[in-house]
Amino acid sequence: MSRFPRGFVENSSMEEPKIALRPTICFRPINPSDLERLEQIHRDIFPIRYESEFFQNVVNGGDIVSWAAVDRSRPDGHSEELIGFVTAKIVLAKESEISDLIRYDSSKGEETLVYILTLGVVETYRKRGIAKLLINEVVKYASNIPVCRGVYLHVIAHNNPAIRLYKRMSFRCVRRLHGFYLINGQHFDSYLFVYFINGSRSPCSPLDLAVLALNYMRSGIKSVASKLTMNHEEKGLKWLKCKDNTRCLLPTQTKRNFPSERVSSGYDYV
Repeated sequence: MSRFPRGFVENSSMEEPKIALRPTICFRPINPSDLERLEQIHRDIFPIRYESEFFQNVVNGGDIVSWAAVDRSRPDGHSEELIGFVTAKIVLAKESEISDLIRYDSSKGEETLVYILTLGVVETYRKRGIAKLLINEVVKYASNIPVCRGVYLHVIAHNNPAIRLYKRMSFRCVRRLHGFYLINGQHFDSYLFVYFINGSRSPCSPLDLAVLALNYMRSGIKSVASKLTMNHEEKGLKWLKCKDNTRCLLPTQTKRNFPSERVSSGYDYV
């Protein structure tokens, strides 16, 4: 999902027809006839400019998979016009930035992930659950790939509506990446969310964290006992710091800079 709050959104130049009381929302693949509309929506709601190659890849079904949301109840030839979209691509799990969070099953061969590139809904159709339905389309698609282990995405740290949506949909926030986005010369942090599928689960499940905490408590007790035995004069005990906590929940990540003039994956506006 594209992940930017209203403060990042430019004024839309599109005049949308009135919405029916009960719009008929349907989903279909994005095709070449959607090119102009797709480019326009990206210009209107995202703070960066995408290259022509990106759009051509989407509409021609290259290595990007996509879904268009349309309102079949719209009049005057607008019933097939995009009112929302999501784009994604399949990546190898072992080559992804969350490879350390995936528990591999060598019997399944090359395991994959689906990475959500962009997600958007035009302003007049927001707050109608369309973004959630679009994400569900991606999750269903990924779940039907036996070797796929999850769906993941980035969201800018202050896009609270998108963050709440992902959490409601059971995505797990596994990392905070400092300075991940570079927009108009300013750095912004990003959260990384993952939805595990097909029996996959994060190494940072509650059970794993409980076992990890127990192990550290045991090692701490042993360390304290050892210190007391060797040095009876030592009066104070220091709490042991768990260095691996950040690796489990918010691991250190190489910063990524996305210049505003270049295509960048990972944006949503819901």
